[in-house]
Amino acid sequence: MNDYLLRATAMEGKVRAFAVQTTAIVEELRQRHQTSPTATAALGRTVSAALMMGAMLKGNDKLTIQVKGDGPLGQIMVDANANGEVRGYVDHPEAELPLNAAGKMDVAGIVGTEGFIYVIKDQGLKEAYRGSTPIISGELAEDFTYYFAKSEQTPSCVALGVLVDIDQTVKASGGFIIQLLPGMTDEEITQMELVLGQLKPISTLLDQGATLEEVLTSIVSDVVIWDQMDVIFKCQCSRERVEQTLISLGIGELEAILLEDGNAEVVCQYCNEPYVFEGEQLQELISKIS
Repeated sequence: MNDYLLRATAMEGKVRAFAVQTTAIVEELRQRHQTSPTATAALGRTVSAALMMGAMLKGNDKLTIQVKGDGPLGQIMVDANANGEVRGYVDHPEAELPLNAAGKMDVAGIVGTEGFIYVIKDQGLKEAYRGSTPIISGELAEDFTYYFAKSEQTPSCVALGVLVDIDQTVKASGGFIIQLLPGMTDEEITQMELVLGQLKPISTLLDQGATLEEVLTSIVSDVVIWDQMDVIFKCQCSRERVEQTLISLGIGELEAILLEDGNAEVVCQYCNEPYVFEGEQLQELISKIS
């Protein structure tokens, strides 16, 4: 089944919910970037969060999430938009750590427990919205929960998970966001917290064959799905864009590259796609400038 995302309401409009399956997307990113298992988990969790946050936008709006922790993974960078498209990378895809004390992948250790999450939303206004909150655990789900509470003043529960197989491929990946709207009683909130506390990890549920709708209905009542859309990996890079980047270097820099290397290879950070410009093609670019 293709990766997909649900937008829903529940509990007679007192809850807004998002859920996403990203198994194929995260596997493609793993292959493109050759990420270690724990790097795959960290990138995959951020991708799921970005897609659900993108689904909160409208039209051609888009956002960028930067997770800058003090762990060996370095920066996590993910772009997503309101149309269900996402791309992403990590600074050090080869970074890896032993399993943590609980016998699970040490996502907090590889991300780091000190640093910040930055969210930049391009909504077609003169200035982009910029929000940031400190990393509080490095596990990412808790960190995005904190972001919603502090930066967007929206009480939320965020769950993110990636299940990596013994051959390092992605078995299951996804997440959900439950947001509380005005009208929830203390008793209803307490009951929801009890259910969430007993819920299996989202990646386990997906691996066991649960649908996103089944996951949501196991948490809250009266779920109404009002939108379902496919989500995909898509990079905006192109040879034309790379060509413009090379041209922006100027004649002097291009002539130096031509003299020293004879050609130029530019690799997109987001998708790891190489773009090679041979000597003749570099000369043509120089001619365009001069």
